[in-house]
Amino acid sequence: MSRFLSGRFAGLEAYVPGEQPQDMQYVKLNTNESPFPPAPAVLEAVNAVEVSRLNLYPDPEGTALRGKLAGLYGVEPENVFLANGSDELLNFFFMAFCDEERPVAFPAISYGFYPVYASLYRLPATAVPLREGFRLEAQDYCGIGKNVVIANPNAPTGRAIGVEEIEGIVKSNPDHVVMIDEAYIDFGGESCLPLVGKYENLLVCQTFSKFRSLAGGRLGFAIGDAALIADLDQMKYSTNSYNINRLTMAAAIATIENNEYYVENGRLIQENRAYTVSELDKLGFETLPSQANFIFTRCPQVEGGALYRALKAKGVLVRHWDKPEIADWCRITIGSREQMDVLLEKVREILKEVG
Repeated sequence: MSRFLSGRFAGLEAYVPGEQPQDMQYVKLNTNESPFPPAPAVLEAVNAVEVSRLNLYPDPEGTALRGKLAGLYGVEPENVFLANGSDELLNFFFMAFCDEERPVAFPAISYGFYPVYASLYRLPATAVPLREGFRLEAQDYCGIGKNVVIANPNAPTGRAIGVEEIEGIVKSNPDHVVMIDEAYIDFGGESCLPLVGKYENLLVCQTFSKFRSLAGGRLGFAIGDAALIADLDQMKYSTNSYNINRLTMAAAIATIENNEYYVENGRLIQENRAYTVSELDKLGFETLPSQANFIFTRCPQVEGGALYRALKAKGVLVRHWDKPEIADWCRITIGSREQMDVLLEKVREILKEVG
C-alpha cells in the first residue's frame, strides 16, 4: 500500500474473490456460477434494444425492472431495491443500519464479505459460532439485540434453516434490522419473502448471479418494507446514482420473462448435486446436506488443501480456505453433468495416486 492510504484502513483485510486463472482452460467449479448461459431471449434483448443507447444514462430508478420484480414476487415497486450485485446491497446495509450503537451479528463461518464490511466501517461485530456439523442455530440470534445478517442457505456449508426459524429471529429483534441473504435459495431452500409484509425490520437479499445465470451482469436486489428500501436508496444516491447499467436491466427484464428456462436449469443442478454427492459417497467423502448450487465436502484420505491443489493441477478448480475450522473441506460448485463427471474422474485419479 502507498504512504497516502488513510490509517483507518491499515488493518483492513479485503475480501478475496474466487480465483480466475488464465494460464489454462479449467473446469471452473470454484465461484458458484451457473454452468448454463442466459436464455436466448436475454441475449436478443441486450443486442437488439440497448447497445445502440449506451450513449445515454440508464434510468436511475430502474423503474421497469423494479416493476417486473415486484410483479414476480407479489409486492409493490417501492418494496424493491436494485444493486450492482448483492455485494453492493450488503455494503449499503452495513452503511445504512449499523453503527456503534447498532452492532451487527453474523455467522462465524459464512460469506467472507460480512466481516470485511464490519471492519471497513469500524463496526462492533459478533461472529456467532456455528454448532456441531456446521449447523446454524436460529436460537443463537433470537433476542440478540443487534442487526443480523444470515446467508440462507449458508455459504460455504450449503445448509439452510426454515422460515419459522427465521421468523423467530426477526420477531425477537424488533428494533434491529435482520437481513437474510438468499443468494442460493432457488436451489432447494424455502424463501422467507412471504414474511416481508409482516415485519418492518426484515430485508431479503437475492441475486441474479447464480440461479439466473447473470454473474457477469452484476445485479442484486432486496425486498423489504418501503421505509427500509428508502434508506437503501439514500445510500445509493449518496454514492452512485446510476448503479445499474442499461445492458444489465435489459437482460434482467428478459430473464424474468423467461423464468421457466431458469427453473428447469435449477432442477438440473439439483439433480447433478444429488448425483455428485452419491458418487463422492462411494469414494468415502463426507458431504454436508446442501440446498445450494454447491456442496461442502471432505475426503478422509486427502487433506482439503492438498485436494484443491491436486485438482487444480488436473484442470479442475474448486474453493478451499485455510481457516483451521474448515481447512479439511472444499466447496465444489455444481456444474453440468459433464463437468461433474470430469471432477469425479480427476478425484478417482488422485485417490489412486495417494494409494
